[in-house]
Amino acid sequence: MALKSGVLIDETALIRAAQNGDDAAFEQLVRVYDQSVLRLAMNLLRSPEDAHDVYQEAFLRVFRNLHTFRFDCSFHTWLYRIVTNLCLDHMRKRKVRKEEPTVLATADGPLDRMDAVQEGRVDGDPQRHLFSGQVRKRIKEVLGELTPRERMVFELRHYQGLRLRRIGEILGTTEEAAKNCLFRATQKMRIALGDFI
Repeated sequence: MALKSGVLIDETALIRAAQNGDDAAFEQLVRVYDQSVLRLAMNLLRSPEDAHDVYQEAFLRVFRNLHTFRFDCSFHTWLYRIVTNLCLDHMRKRKVRKEEPTVLATADGPLDRMDAVQEGRVDGDPQRHLFSGQVRKRIKEVLGELTPRERMVFELRHYQGLRLRRIGEILGTTEEAAKNCLFRATQKMRIALGDFI
């Protein structure tokens, strides 16, 4: 059972109906997961354009391959595996092309689109705001230096709040491998943030 907007949905029945060609059932499945897929892609890729590309490609792959889903894992895990694999591919391509996806070149100099995202907190202390901005900037830099797999595990754990067991399932590896990867990423993060700790 899945919960969407306070309504309990029989996910298994939806999946089976969609596997049998029921377009309305597939559309309902998309509605249940669309925001979490987009949020995950945005958190991992830090680029609205890339996140929307992954979102569309992920649901296209789900549509094409739903008939192969055998309920040996949760649908959520299967879907997140598709999304994370697509994100890993994007991140690897970026490394090869040396792109910085959130920074645009403008006539006034570089513009970081992530800086334009408003935070929900009140900034009453200018010094604290400056320090917070420096920490955020350093974290973004370190995330860009992690291997794609390290970044994926770090973000799934710390930004999506997933357990290591689930992360291992999503990435098609063991919980122990995910734990080791998270440890390496966290160590790199701690070293890089040493000035701020």
